[in-house]
Amino acid sequence: MFDIKKEVESLENELIALRRDFHEHPELGYQEFLTSKKVCGYLTALGLEDIKTVAKTGVSAVLRGTKGEGKTIMLRADMDALPVEEQTGLPYASKNKGVMHACGHDGHTAIQLIVAKILAAHKDEFKGTVKFVFQPNEEEAGALDMINEGVLENPHVDAALALHLWSPIKSGNIGLSDGPILGTTEEFELEIIGKAGHTSTPHTAKDALLGACSVVQAVQSLGTREFDPLLPIAVMFGYINGGTARNIITGSVKLGGTIRFLFPDEEINKPKVLAAFERVIAGTCMALGLEYKIKYIPSNPSLFNDSKMVAIVKDAAAETFGTRDNVENFRSLAGEDFAEFSHKVPAVMTWVGIADKKKKSDFPHHHAQFDIDESVMKYGVELQIRSVLSYLNED
Repeated sequence: MFDIKKEVESLENELIALRRDFHEHPELGYQEFLTSKKVCGYLTALGLEDIKTVAKTGVSAVLRGTKGEGKTIMLRADMDALPVEEQTGLPYASKNKGVMHACGHDGHTAIQLIVAKILAAHKDEFKGTVKFVFQPNEEEAGALDMINEGVLENPHVDAALALHLWSPIKSGNIGLSDGPILGTTEEFELEIIGKAGHTSTPHTAKDALLGACSVVQAVQSLGTREFDPLLPIAVMFGYINGGTARNIITGSVKLGGTIRFLFPDEEINKPKVLAAFERVIAGTCMALGLEYKIKYIPSNPSLFNDSKMVAIVKDAAAETFGTRDNVENFRSLAGEDFAEFSHKVPAVMTWVGIADKKKKSDFPHHHAQFDIDESVMKYGVELQIRSVLSYLNED
């Protein structure tokens, strides 16, 4: 077996350079044209097979081990950025106004390219196949589009790995648990419809703004009165828009937000949650003489970490970090559409801590000053390589 740690360290400068290049040129979901082109060029130079575009701007490629036939493991990295105006002041800050890698996807893509480079150089060390998938539009559920276009077939994928650089965890630690680790996410857009009027004669109008405020308040009862308070549920509103002047009662208010929950039996409980959510909205609007329209946006199911895959990654992590004491039990209501893959094949996502206050890498995800501790990325590379080799070469 080759010296994995030494080889990863020899490529650390290239790893960081790749990440900074992606960071400097961020692209929104399904607009990752330059990123996709760079990824394809890099994989082509490595001699990978079946390099192709999937789901508009996504990329998949295959690396076959020469030790014989075997299983196929998929590695997934996401490529899309966010509509955020960067405020880090970094020398490699975004050159695309209003677009920023504020979630670590630039790091994920760079890590996966170096994993591909090292495994391609040592394909005689494993049997079976590694399928590299670079996913577009993770922020708005691009995984399902890739699945629908057959990314889990030809060759058929037997298991899947992903990692996420994560600022709520300090550098040097990882989050890794089995079972459901991320909540179901349902995004929605809601319009409260009333009747416009003058603020001096409110009795002649139907106040949509009052209705919107009442709805925001009323649906908070779901987590404490409707469902078991020991099971997490969070109904959050991200925007509320309505009204044009101080003395006009607006006839329409638009709101948008998310419902996140981590319940057992997702397929049974999700319809119950959405039905209760809409019942409260309907009842509130009826009481105020208002109407409403609601639209649900394609979102993420819960992410499920397979216990056998977690055991493989934990062993790989112990070799990578030289300890088992840096593993944190991980649960979150965040959404990640690697969840779609985890519902199709045994899968695991590992959360790699990047928070270092001195390096200013402890800002929350999606923040305009978000940055990563680049010294951690090499551990992500090593962890993925060791996990792949262990899975493919196990008896």
